[in-house]
Amino acid sequence: MQTLVAHTRGLGLLVNLNWDRLLYVLTICVALGAGAVLGGL
Repeated sequence: MQTLVAHTRGLGLLVNLNWDRLLYVLTICVALGAGAVLGGL
């Protein structure tokens, strides 16, 4: 049980450190999708 808690805490720390990078990737994907939709009109 302690190992599971330690791994979950480590994963949470990893997400907290890299959330801004994930946000950048999602923003680029949304912009590319919007460009594709507008380009198809």
